[in-house]
Amino acid sequence: IFVFAFAGHPNLFNPKFLEPTELIKRVHNNYLLHFGHALVTLCTGLLVVVAIHFMNKLKNTTNEWWGFIGGVIAILGALILAVDKGALCLTISAIDTLPENEFINMNLGLLAMFEKKGWLILINGLMLLPIGFIIQAVGLLKSRSMAIWQCILFLIAMLFIGTPDGVEIINLTASTLMAIALIPYGFSLILNKQ
Repeated sequence: IFVFAFAGHPNLFNPKFLEPTELIKRVHNNYLLHFGHALVTLCTGLLVVVAIHFMNKLKNTTNEWWGFIGGVIAILGALILAVDKGALCLTISAIDTLPENEFINMNLGLLAMFEKKGWLILINGLMLLPIGFIIQAVGLLKSRSMAIWQCILFLIAMLFIGTPDGVEIINLTASTLMAIALIPYGFSLILNKQ
């Protein structure tokens, strides 16, 4: 899901950090981007499941605290990711249904949203998601509860997944590393349950 969502961003091969006004222009009437953001919103529940799974995987090991602390932080970050996508991405998709002159009249309000004014400042806590998973990845690596190569790829992915808007090629690369690490792990979980 993250690979698709990041691959749907425009100008992947022309990276530059974007200002709030540029973000508004980029997302306006970009239905592929809206769809990708909607998928990420729905995916946040899965992130909570993954964090809890890693907590349980590290339970009753000498690295249990890595799992617990990282899990709590990652779950909080996943909730903030849902808020971010809901507030900034899904909202603007609704505003895109208005006539263009109405959209233009809302630009000051949109700018306040994308500048994270008011309580939207809480969205700055989004980095808790990768930080929590980094902590868990260290615990998994130390306890060898997962294959070392998977832990290392997951750890590298989490270090770069939170790169700011405009340079999504880095996020896309991180998502690809995460998929390489976790898809085989997921299949092994499914096969071992049967």
